[in-house]
Amino acid sequence: MTMIRLPRRGLLALGAAAGVAGCGFRPVYMPTASGKPGPAQRELAAITVNIIPERPGQLLRQALQERLAAGASGVEHRYNLAVSFYIVGEALGIQQDTVATYVRLIGRASWTLIAQDPANTHLTTGNTRVLDSFNVLDQQYFASDLENEAVQRRMAETTAEQIALQLGVFFRKRAEAMG
Repeated sequence: MTMIRLPRRGLLALGAAAGVAGCGFRPVYMPTASGKPGPAQRELAAITVNIIPERPGQLLRQALQERLAAGASGVEHRYNLAVSFYIVGEALGIQQDTVATYVRLIGRASWTLIAQDPANTHLTTGNTRVLDSFNVLDQQYFASDLENEAVQRRMAETTAEQIALQLGVFFRKRAEAMG
């Protein structure tokens, strides 16, 4: 009799999969049985992202467009996504001469999904919040500026992930309710 030894991670993964399988868990972006995009993917591809002002808004819009239209071509747009996005900063590390050495950025987004029908029906809304930070390098203005840009890009990417997931859950639930 041969005994198969699973590493500890394998056992944990197997246990987690068995535990989740019984509760009806299904991935949000799960394709259909035929391998075609599922309801969430199809509906996400039909969203047009409205223009979001300022540089962080441009980064967020670009990240959203990449996530929502992933792998979709020729899909008729049926929804508009209106997003309000802003980032505020607060100095945390402050020296005796009042120079900040560490900055925390807080990004907040509020979004509304609107149908492209004559009534412009509001379908759902949501909010996201994301935190990040960076060190302000003494006498290195351009390095700090570049780090600030990198942090804003990360925040836009994370915010886009959160919004796409919230929209995917909405479309998944709506498809299940419709039968």
